[in-house]
Amino acid sequence: ALPGHLLRGLLPLLTVFRLERAEGAARRAGLSTQPIWRKLWDDVMKTRPPNSENITCWRKKFLETFFSNVLHGVLDVSSDWRLNDHHFSPLLHSSPHVSQLTLCNMLQGAVELTAEHNQKVLENLAVSLRILKFQHLLSSDQSIRRSLVLLLHRLIHHGSVSQVSMYSWPVPDTVLLVLILSMSAGFWRSGNALTYQSSPCGLCREKDKAQSQESAQERVERGHCDGREWSDGENQKGSPRAPEEPDAEVNRCRADVCLNSVLSGPRSPLQNQACEEASSKVPCDTSIQGGSSCCISDQLSCHSVLRKTRRRLKSAVGKKRRCLRRSRGPYADPEDLYDFVFTVAREDNSGLLDKNSTTEGENAENWTSSSPGSPCTGHAVCKKRGGSAGIFSLKAAHRFRSVSTLELFSIPLTGETCRTLSNLLSSWVSLENLVLSYNGLDANIFCILSGLRALSRHSDCHLRVVRVSDVFSHMPCMELVRCILSAFPRLHTLSVSFDLKNQLEVNRPEGNPSCSQAEIPESCLEQLEIRFPREPLHTAFLVPVLKASKSLQQLSLDSATLPCSQEFGLLLEALKECNPNLKKLSFHDMNLAEHQKEVLLLLQDPVLQEITFSFCRLFESSTTEFLSEIINTVKRNSSLKSLKLPGNRLGNHRLVALADIFSEDSSSSLCQLDVSSNCIKPDGLLEFTKKLEGHIQQRGGQIQFTHLRLFQNWLDQDAETAQEALRRLKAVCSVVNDSWDSSQAFADYISVM
Repeated sequence: ALPGHLLRGLLPLLTVFRLERAEGAARRAGLSTQPIWRKLWDDVMKTRPPNSENITCWRKKFLETFFSNVLHGVLDVSSDWRLNDHHFSPLLHSSPHVSQLTLCNMLQGAVELTAEHNQKVLENLAVSLRILKFQHLLSSDQSIRRSLVLLLHRLIHHGSVSQVSMYSWPVPDTVLLVLILSMSAGFWRSGNALTYQSSPCGLCREKDKAQSQESAQERVERGHCDGREWSDGENQKGSPRAPEEPDAEVNRCRADVCLNSVLSGPRSPLQNQACEEASSKVPCDTSIQGGSSCCISDQLSCHSVLRKTRRRLKSAVGKKRRCLRRSRGPYADPEDLYDFVFTVAREDNSGLLDKNSTTEGENAENWTSSSPGSPCTGHAVCKKRGGSAGIFSLKAAHRFRSVSTLELFSIPLTGETCRTLSNLLSSWVSLENLVLSYNGLDANIFCILSGLRALSRHSDCHLRVVRVSDVFSHMPCMELVRCILSAFPRLHTLSVSFDLKNQLEVNRPEGNPSCSQAEIPESCLEQLEIRFPREPLHTAFLVPVLKASKSLQQLSLDSATLPCSQEFGLLLEALKECNPNLKKLSFHDMNLAEHQKEVLLLLQDPVLQEITFSFCRLFESSTTEFLSEIINTVKRNSSLKSLKLPGNRLGNHRLVALADIFSEDSSSSLCQLDVSSNCIKPDGLLEFTKKLEGHIQQRGGQIQFTHLRLFQNWLDQDAETAQEALRRLKAVCSVVNDSWDSSQAFADYISVM
């Protein structure tokens, strides 16, 4: 209730706890607390955050980073009086603002968050957290894995986490890695095998109870509608059961199995084993998300199963059936349920592994061979036996909510881990973004592709973004692109990037046609990025992809070599013919010094809005006339918004000439210009600035130029001149630069001289 002028003077004197509580009052008074939070960041964190120019809310940035630093023990709250408030619980009060969290090293953060005294903190994170990252992980013991399981189950299966990213794990712990992957995919097996706890969590029990009540109620209503009363099996000895429709029988079986999961009272070991084995042999309905699914296949004929059961097992389980009947209540048919469970378990027992006698290696094989879809079986690499992981069968696991984005950066994946990931991918229908970067896949790429093909056969598949990058390519880039697009025509973004070409001959799966021969259906692709490992760019291989991608808006080609002078021209013709909606075109590390005509044709394209020539040696052997033609072409193009020319050795005199793009007679709409890594010195930048100011004055201040990028130029050679140039430039546009040591570029400087 304080007046605005008093509140303005009071806010900087508040502790973090009081400042957070005063946020609403400040907003109502029309006051912004952003400068105070920014000063808090500078005083407490004492670092410059990355991409600080893009931070829109310093309050959230501070509290989110504060939470992480306190959690990992790198910030002492007694170090600043604004943090030292007895009302302030650091983790509890900052957790609602945390949307991104990184766990690292020995996962100490997971242990702390799952401690009993932080239960409310974990509940807050389950609502606010969207991105969970793991970085520089080390091997962990069983107690730490138990904490991690509890954390993932709460934040992913019963929370809001939509992205899991893992970074820099040179020697990954296979058990820990598979644990994170499987729980991210929504798989979770209750019991000691995985969760190290004897009972499911409270949220699971509540959901199962609600589902069982709904199923029971539906069966009662369905029974009344059919003119039948559901009764105990013993009361129907004198009258035979009327035959039911197959669909109704399937629905009854599904309801029974759901109800079985929440039966009251302790179960015998025989019951537990039978139910576990039964659920492990019935394929999961992967369309159910957000809770434990009833693992029943719609194709299973429950009617025939139950008839066999009554003949073969009625006497053997009669006593247990009567005990079960007394504990269940009036709405379920215990005979059908109990017979069904034991029939599936016994008839399929030969295909199950005994949990008490199975070795770790057999567990790993059970994962790869028995999971839904069994996608990874065709390639020789996928059949090799690796080290053991102690992995459980997917069929024995419940399916919960899963994340939509998975990113793996610099984590070596063995053949065994690739088979695991492949089988997880095969039914991961909620996955929208997949990023595999520098994982040492080599020939295991075929295993990943196998899982993706299996996933593509699901009608409810949501995968839209795939990014694959690695050091060595085990197959030609264009072949991999065609292979992925032929399986996923609904992809929006595809990025394939390799540093070096593997010279070894690729061992293709027997009986599978080459991906280069795969027909590409019309796709929804909007963004295509290809980094060639110094492979020749053969337009004939790229054109079919371009023809199938009528919606393509962004194309990036990197590190390709041009086998002949005609190839680049053929590419431009194909783009003009096949991709009329192309808005952004990028070339990186390609020698275009001898393709000046094609470069000018691109710059006058009436549709392109952004063109990038990055390290393309444009001016290596060019004349002054070529630069003038570039400037005049851009001046006449009113559709081009962004021109990026990093790494083309512009130097001072070419930079000054580029200022004429904004002259009075120009019709250019250019907003962004990138001249990073171009050997620009402070005096050249100052001259460019003065010339630009003159053009702006001639045009009456009407100019659309808004952004200039100057990374890695030689502005440190004369700090005073550079500061004057930057000061004057910032009055005209937004300038992005860095503090770069130009002595590292001495060799490049000599070559320009």
